[in-house]
Amino acid sequence: MRYSTIKSIVFATLILFSFAVFSQKDNSSLQIALLKYNGGGDWYANPTSLTNLVSFCNKNIGTHISDKIETVSAGDPAIFNYPFVHMTGHGNVIFSGDEAENLRNYMLGGGFLHIDDNYGMDQFIRPELKKIFPDIELVELPFSHPIFHQKYDFPNGLPKIHEHEGKRSQAFGILYQGRLVCLYTFECDLGDGWENSEVHGDSEEKRMEALKMGANLIQYVFTAYH
Repeated sequence: MRYSTIKSIVFATLILFSFAVFSQKDNSSLQIALLKYNGGGDWYANPTSLTNLVSFCNKNIGTHISDKIETVSAGDPAIFNYPFVHMTGHGNVIFSGDEAENLRNYMLGGGFLHIDDNYGMDQFIRPELKKIFPDIELVELPFSHPIFHQKYDFPNGLPKIHEHEGKRSQAFGILYQGRLVCLYTFECDLGDGWENSEVHGDSEEKRMEALKMGANLIQYVFTAYH
């Protein structure tokens, strides 16, 4: 067995243990992270979004998440320190074999990856997801899925924050043994809605929709399943 595989299994075991005691611990030490990836896409887009999301969650849904947002590379074993990892960008994405394996073990071990298409990522991210889960299809989530019905109710599913191509917003997921391990938000742009109001000029109503949906993601990951 390859050393990288053994290392990933060890880390996956550790994350399973840490997530199992989630609800029994003060989550003030919890952090979320932004995923850094190769391929040339702007993984660093929306620099104020996650800080604003954390602030909103701490104020409105009772979390105590650190306001320090970490950056973690796709192949870095440190990814197992973060129960929620966010990925965004407008362009190309490339995962190496080792990075795909690391991301797969992270999600199968209890981690959650949120991919938010910032416009232009779709054609690149779909084949890369097949590297991670070659035998699991990306499926559209029904409006009845619990992720739309946490503290905030979204009876019509994912809100539409930015127009992009004028298509309807869609939430796609990868489910493993019934658990949602990866959410891909398309034609929506939640991350833009989380940014400071002056960045994109979104209305307060749109920003609140985005932040409330983001809070549902955090609540689902931190409490609903673990």
